[in-house]
Amino acid sequence: MDAINSFMDGLDALIDAADVDVMVSAILLVGIVGSAMITVPFSCLQTMIKDRENKIDYDISSTPIRRYQIILSYFTSAVISSFIVTGAILTVGLLVINSQGNLNMSAATVASPYGIVFIGSISATAVFLVLMLFFKSTASSSAFFGILSAASGFVIGAYIPLSQFSKGVQTFCNLVPATQITILLRNNLLNGILDKINGDIGGLDHGAFVKGIKESFCFDATVGGNKLDVTNMYVYILLALVVSLTVLIGIYSKTYKRN
Repeated sequence: MDAINSFMDGLDALIDAADVDVMVSAILLVGIVGSAMITVPFSCLQTMIKDRENKIDYDISSTPIRRYQIILSYFTSAVISSFIVTGAILTVGLLVINSQGNLNMSAATVASPYGIVFIGSISATAVFLVLMLFFKSTASSSAFFGILSAASGFVIGAYIPLSQFSKGVQTFCNLVPATQITILLRNNLLNGILDKINGDIGGLDHGAFVKGIKESFCFDATVGGNKLDVTNMYVYILLALVVSLTVLIGIYSKTYKRN
């Protein structure tokens, strides 16, 4: 909030306080949903480890079902569960914000954040499912989950904007697909209200307020000093998904033989 107040210096009379409240709430919602898109898929995938501990995977692998179908079943169920949970969080958050004011999103863009959440659920599940193949017990996965829960908010810029870190740290964080998903969601939810605020200012600051907000809260993914546009981010996320699924099917097929 201090950063936002610093950008508002001298513009208080032009910017509606209700719009600022909506903007702050939207920033918080993006952080919550972004973190959920990391922690929820991981939690859903722990069923796979429980099945391994209880030797249920032996029974499953002895059936005529192909091994890639087994692992894709875990993947699909985790994606659906993750999307339902994170979608519900997003819905509740949007309803709360709507009670405060207007995000200035057109009817055509209302469904967009849900599409981004769905893509985020798919990519995060694919990445974490590869990691799950290396856990032998729920105790070890739970310990990792504790670390993941604490670190996820920093990696996606939910706790502290990534702009506050060094360029090397920013590059590392922006290479994580979940961070780019969060950036896409941030743009989707906040561009409308920022355009509204910019219109109210009427160009008196030459767009400095909106520019400062976008730079401070990272509306772009910066990798090695280069900014990635929306298309680049979607392509990167898709590539990460394809690579993860390919590695996943290869490792599972070779590691988990029929018993």
